[in-house]
Amino acid sequence: MEVNDMITGEERRLAKHCIEYAVANGADGIRVSLNKSVMDSCSMLNGDLDKVSHSADRSVFIYLYVDGRYGTFSTNRLEEKELEEFIGQAIVMVRMLGEDRDRRLPSPERMAKDARGGNELGLYDSYYEDSDSSSRLERAERMSIFDSLEKKAGYKVISEECEYAESADDTFLIDSQGFEGRHTETSFNCFSEITVQDEEGNRYSGYWWEASPHHDVLKLEECSHTALERAVSQIGPRTRRSGRYRMVVDGSVASRLVSPLINALNASAIQQKMSFLEGSMGKKVFSEGLTIMDMARTPGRSGSRMYDSEGVATKDAPIIEGGIVKQYFVSTYMSGKTGLEATVEDISRPCLMPYVKEKKLTDTEKNVSLKDILRHCGNGIYVTGFNGGNCNPVTGDFSFGIEGFAFSKGKITHPVREMLITGNMTELWNNMTAAGNDTRQSSRWQIPTLAFEDVSFSA
Repeated sequence: MEVNDMITGEERRLAKHCIEYAVANGADGIRVSLNKSVMDSCSMLNGDLDKVSHSADRSVFIYLYVDGRYGTFSTNRLEEKELEEFIGQAIVMVRMLGEDRDRRLPSPERMAKDARGGNELGLYDSYYEDSDSSSRLERAERMSIFDSLEKKAGYKVISEECEYAESADDTFLIDSQGFEGRHTETSFNCFSEITVQDEEGNRYSGYWWEASPHHDVLKLEECSHTALERAVSQIGPRTRRSGRYRMVVDGSVASRLVSPLINALNASAIQQKMSFLEGSMGKKVFSEGLTIMDMARTPGRSGSRMYDSEGVATKDAPIIEGGIVKQYFVSTYMSGKTGLEATVEDISRPCLMPYVKEKKLTDTEKNVSLKDILRHCGNGIYVTGFNGGNCNPVTGDFSFGIEGFAFSKGKITHPVREMLITGNMTELWNNMTAAGNDTRQSSRWQIPTLAFEDVSFSA
């Protein structure tokens, strides 16, 4: 199967016919999104094959603009006569809705004009075409280490769950103003979770995962070993006195502290008075060390895309730079509602840049690792997981349960559990002291190890 054959020429013709038919029958504007996806996976339980699954999906989403009104509809039927009847009924239904003149297609000059092939960013791996059930099973079996584990003093392995999955997605997007775009992507994923039991009967679980658009990037053999190490490292947690500590947050979970910032920059939240960053555009709100870029067009990397769900062209751009808010995420609709300049609907691939407080990093010094940050901080709590909690979108006040380790003189000493961190997002990010460059390539969110000072911990 060639990349251009996932959505067929006939299916693309039908999508274009939807445009022509809707306009001919009274629609002022229309956008059509045709999506196809296939996913296959193999799961192992304690060294044996547990489950094999296959799923396929096809859908057509139709966005209609009729007489100042707007409606969205979807179907998985791709027969010409059925589509015509479906669109005709949809237009009748939209005319029954309330008027909203801010609903409109984006202006043509904002649209992506360089995304017709689908693989401009190199996110499609042709290996997918040759993969079959036997190769997927072989990869899942390579992940499992259950049968090779020897009994260790201090714990025993209770269970091991592994999953290997492959998928392909193809999206064809067009509108009545002449826009045409395509995005095609493969994904290869592996996941392991291992549960161990200590000598007192307490159980601890550790997990790890890898993901990439390219099959040869995955470290299949390391996935379960890492999950086991993370489980065993939790044995013997100690209580820690409440107080204010330096906090280091592992890059694998640090996006939990970044997502409230991104959500608060969404024009929808601002319009609804649900953002603690309302009115912050162009202002220095955070530490000068906080720079978040949207690297939307990085070739070959998860999260990259040429256009958003409206077809608006993406670009590599600063979101927060030196602590100054540089961009809101403003859809065409929200631009009309708020008067803000339209940008893109949301972030594609957030990347937080390296930083060490009171030190100007040269290009050769930007390799800031977890060890470097622990040494830089000296003493504190190293957070490796979040257990529930929330952030108030209006005030930025947060409360999160955490697990992790205490560290002293830059060295990890013992695990800690059942602690709570509380504070305010603006204050927290003004207390950032370091950010590494150890982001996980598997993740769309490129957030490294982070360090903050003066964080409130409750036991």
